Amino acid sequence: MAHYHCILLDADNTLLDFSAAEEKALSETLDHFGLPGDEATKAQYREINSGLWAALERGEIKKDRIFSERFARFLRAIGAQGDSAAMNRWYLEQLGQHADVVPDAREVLRELGEVATLAVASNGVERVQLGRLEASGLRPYLDEVFVSEKMGVTKPSRRFFDLALRTLGVENRAKVLMVGDSLKADIQGAAQAGLATCWFNPTGQGNETGIQPDYTIASLPELYDIVMEEEERENVGIAHRRHQV
Repeated sequence: MAHYHCILLDADNTLLDFSAAEEKALSETLDHFGLPGDEATKAQYREINSGLWAALERGEIKKDRIFSERFARFLRAIGAQGDSAAMNRWYLEQLGQHADVVPDAREVLRELGEVATLAVASNGVERVQLGRLEASGLRPYLDEVFVSEKMGVTKPSRRFFDLALRTLGVENRAKVLMVGDSLKADIQGAAQAGLATCWFNPTGQGNETGIQPDYTIASLPELYDIVMEEEERENVGIAHRRHQV
């Protein structure tokens, strides 16, 4: 039997390649509103946006404030005029159309789904995340999708994880693993909820936060060794190959 019976996975930059999707959506948004699309300009937006999301994780702001302020701050930063609310709406629409997937995500979900309950745990916008998961082809492998917008609470709050596990009917937290790229939202949040944690760190970022995950991986297939017993690992790929005959 698997070491972990339930796996919660972050969406952006864990299963879905948010960096690629953001690049496309941002470029399309800047072009649509007649604003410069050079790298320096896009870097200003990303700095503002990431700062607001970090503030959300620290509990300093509500998520609605991110959406109301990020393009307003961006326009001020580049000295441009525009309708920041319209820009945010347009950006989210474009983002929802880009379903770039992290390498091996589909195969790993298919295999892990044979031995564990799988669910997404995301701080994103519900309609955007659901649309991207459907378009990516990942949704059929997931038992549930938990998005903070619908749940009314964001990671790293313990209540986010409590609500997710209650919905899944999971009582034994020792058999639950949270996998994500954010040390604060995913790793610290899940640890405070009594869950095992796995930091997805494909770019080899340093960790000077003091937050210590139980596991660190650079690629999703490394989850096989963490989640599965030896006999289960021996069966990886067999069902898929059988369907290909």
